[in-house]
Amino acid sequence: MMARIYPEKKVLETMAPASIGCTVVPLDYDPEACEAKDSRNVDSAPEGYSKIATFQSSDPNFLQYRKFGYLHSRVLSALQFDIEKLEKQLDKLDDFDKSSPNGDARKLSSLARDNLDGSPERLSNNEEFQNRFAKTRPEMLTELRAKLAEYDEMLLKTKAVTSLQKPSRMDYVSVKDWFVEEKPVIDKEATFILRKEDIITLRDGRECAAFDNLVERALAKVDKFLTVRCRCTVVRQLFTTPELRAKTSDKVIHYYAPARVDSLVNVIITAIIFMLMILPVYQMSEDDGAKPFEAIGVLMFFTLLFGCAMSSLTRASRQELFGASAAYCAVLVVFVSNFTTQTVNIEK
Repeated sequence: MMARIYPEKKVLETMAPASIGCTVVPLDYDPEACEAKDSRNVDSAPEGYSKIATFQSSDPNFLQYRKFGYLHSRVLSALQFDIEKLEKQLDKLDDFDKSSPNGDARKLSSLARDNLDGSPERLSNNEEFQNRFAKTRPEMLTELRAKLAEYDEMLLKTKAVTSLQKPSRMDYVSVKDWFVEEKPVIDKEATFILRKEDIITLRDGRECAAFDNLVERALAKVDKFLTVRCRCTVVRQLFTTPELRAKTSDKVIHYYAPARVDSLVNVIITAIIFMLMILPVYQMSEDDGAKPFEAIGVLMFFTLLFGCAMSSLTRASRQELFGASAAYCAVLVVFVSNFTTQTVNIEK
């Protein structure tokens, strides 16, 4: 048998050879309804933690949780203390076998002998050992192995958690305001969102997250203005998808497609870079009688402007910022020197 889907007719037809005598049975098929079922609606979610989960999973910016930095530190400190106690006991046992008449220095150089003679049965007659130590060396090493494994795992997980970024101010305020307005759970169980310094986001840091948030905020204001004054939803149509619009009917919550916002941000950044390259050249070409000091002033101003733009729009490191500013300045020096030379030749 062969199956064909005709989305434009919204009919699923099953076809078979005519000799078999099968009949064609149409089935109702609505792809839009299927897509709507895939995206959970925040408004229709049950009150409580189900609504919180639906809201936070509706956008990566809303995936904000506590990192419990204080508790991680407490647990690590407790594990560290336990390991230090075992370390001191192990050192004392090594000194006992090395210098005490009732010790056995040969066990320090042979693990096989230490495992055999260090058993509790063999040491039961050693009164000094029984009075000073509660565990044998093999028992200490076994406990140390477990403690170190637990400590290392906790240490690495704490490092991974602390390396997660804090949410942007706009994203944090959005989530906090939603909890305050909606009150999905009792106030006592929603206080975690008020611990701003302990909140982290699961979203990866974007290259220009602050600028992205500024663009999204501007889009929200423009959309609100056009909707109220002109009853125009062009912003919503351009920067959202039907799936995102189906998540909620709340006019306060705005979902924007990240790919479309990124495209707009890239266009804006490209335009800014283009203007920073063209404006100083245009300024020097218009001012034919510019003196060298005036040209240097133009160079310094636009180089400073380029550095500020790069530090604001990207996550460039200090080395990258210095290198890019130096390269930009070098390009401007070439143009400025050319215009200065042309001006001097004309005057002569």
